[in-house]
Amino acid sequence: MSENYIFDVSFTRIDSLVHKEYEQCSFTNCNFENQDLSGIQFIDCFFTACNLSLVKTNATAFRNVHFSDCKLLGIRFDTCNSFGLSFQFDQCQLNHCSFFNRKITQTIFRDSQLESVDFSECDLSGALFDNCNLQHAVFDQTQLDKADFRTAYNYSINPEINRMKKTAFSLAGIAGLLDKYDIIIEH
Repeated sequence: MSENYIFDVSFTRIDSLVHKEYEQCSFTNCNFENQDLSGIQFIDCFFTACNLSLVKTNATAFRNVHFSDCKLLGIRFDTCNSFGLSFQFDQCQLNHCSFFNRKITQTIFRDSQLESVDFSECDLSGALFDNCNLQHAVFDQTQLDKADFRTAYNYSINPEINRMKKTAFSLAGIAGLLDKYDIIIEH
């Protein structure tokens, strides 16, 4: 076992990472804001109440990583290692993040803020946006087949430039599909 490999360790209130691979580890109340996490691998890890805002993620691997109650502002997930990229977000702040051209099918976003997030050219097939604020989020050439937006709000998605087969919306959210037409819809 390498000295750069850490397995099944719980970290609380730390502010830097020195190892290159973390598997089945948990991070609680950690502040990694503005840290360089490039090249680090996180496999089956949990982040709870952590601040990862503006971290650098060049070739960072997130494989089956769960973020809960975390602040993840301005992260460039589009620079992550794409192999096995998978995560879940519960009660997180993801404003101004970029998922440009990432394949993150089946991703769960629950009770999260996703304002001004870039989902351009992203594959979000089967993704769930449960009670998420998507104000000013960008969907451009995005694959949204079987994605679920039924409880999401403040989104604007142009059906003409995004793939949306069997995508689920609530009746109240239909207005977010008609924004480009500049029409008035009354409740």
